[in-house]
Amino acid sequence: MRDFTIDQRLKSAADLVRQGAVLADIGTDHAYLPIFLLSHGIIERAVCSDINEGPLASAKANVTECGFSDKVSFHLADGARELFNTGATDYAICGMGGELIADIIDNAPHLKNPEINLILQPMSRQAYLREYLYTHGFRIDREKYSHSSGKYYVCICATYTGECLTLSPIDYELGLEQSIADKSYTGYIRVKYEALCRTISGKTSGGASADYELELKRAIEERLKETNDSK
Repeated sequence: MRDFTIDQRLKSAADLVRQGAVLADIGTDHAYLPIFLLSHGIIERAVCSDINEGPLASAKANVTECGFSDKVSFHLADGARELFNTGATDYAICGMGGELIADIIDNAPHLKNPEINLILQPMSRQAYLREYLYTHGFRIDREKYSHSSGKYYVCICATYTGECLTLSPIDYELGLEQSIADKSYTGYIRVKYEALCRTISGKTSGGASADYELELKRAIEERLKETNDSK
């Protein structure tokens, strides 16, 4: 069997998958996540799906090479909607924009199930995804941050409760306050802070209002203070 490792970005997603789960990996690409989880005895089996035949073929080849063909099924599918009868308990939707992830969840009604664990890793529009989850009856249980190839990432673990909540735009931007205990969180919001400062500079020099950006900047400064105080 081939020795298999994954980077810290995918490792943060792997850490949120439950022991003994049946994993549905949406947009599986090369099937790196399910192979890692199977090789470490974390999941019982996996369901790999992708919208394109090429990545799915690559996933099949990797699974075969690693000796897990009997524990993985493959589906050429758009999103998660067609996987409702696969027995999956944990759904990983990683490496996509936050808006696309929200659309995938919205188009798969069976994910509104308290027994299903969602592991979501948005590459962009993280605030949009958090707002979607809270306002559509999902609860964010945990956020795990990582640093890989010079970039910071967030992985969101969510479950359905049926309770719709409306938080402030700042909360959607900054995520769970408990995340300050995560060492990569500081780097994550520092990058956000630096980009925000550039936006503020551009808006003010152009005579546009930057009230919201200034409010978010102050909130990030407070979070950074909290991370320093917690050390």
